Amino acid sequence: MGNKVALVTGSSRGIGKATALRLAESGYDIVINYARSKKSAEETAEEIRAIGQKALVVRANVGDVDKIKAMFVEIKNEFGRLDVFINNAASGVLRPIMELEESHWDWTMNINSKALLFCAQEAAKLMADGGKIVSISSLGSIRYLENYTTVGVSKAAMEALTRYLAVELSPKNIVVNAVSGGAIDTEALKSFPNREELLSHSAERTPAGRIVEIEDMVNSVMFLVSEEASMIRGQTIIVDGGISLLV
Repeated sequence: MGNKVALVTGSSRGIGKATALRLAESGYDIVINYARSKKSAEETAEEIRAIGQKALVVRANVGDVDKIKAMFVEIKNEFGRLDVFINNAASGVLRPIMELEESHWDWTMNINSKALLFCAQEAAKLMADGGKIVSISSLGSIRYLENYTTVGVSKAAMEALTRYLAVELSPKNIVVNAVSGGAIDTEALKSFPNREELLSHSAERTPAGRIVEIEDMVNSVMFLVSEEASMIRGQTIIVDGGISLLV
């Protein structure tokens, strides 16, 4: 029996890359998925191989169902199995509601919501001995964030889908959950025009005294993929230092 295998979408940088590396350190072979950053994806693969694990790099826009199916064909051909799927890839158009266009809505919903459904379908087919699915969400799914409409709504849909998947995949012993983070200083946050203000404001208001770091998110993901968390199903674990408790 070979090593366990984990797919992390959007794993060329940020939370996805950090999660892929931690899974590799825990003995998983890794499928690195990326859409644009081939150089970064290959660098991540080299780091995983240096740890002593196998790494398969697959380019696929997870907002496209045909690309999803092709990616899982590669996974099946290379490893023949999948044990963990981390639904991390995300995108979105940050504009006020009155400036949103249909293409903005479709792009964001496809990558952030539709991808979970169709990746989970394919992942379940390769999880013969059960498995774990964890999605990365954000507080915009449950509270208002300026210019965050498309992303917030798509993340809310993803969290709802997490609950449905948890019930319907449980007979296959597939455990499905999500981790939602507060403001985290990742590459994605650089697209926010008010990034510095957002980070400083969050740090000042967070009861824990600092903003959430990437490793805080990864720690929660690693717990959810462990056997110790097998009775946690369909939940969204909020990792925000307590900021969402404040009005």
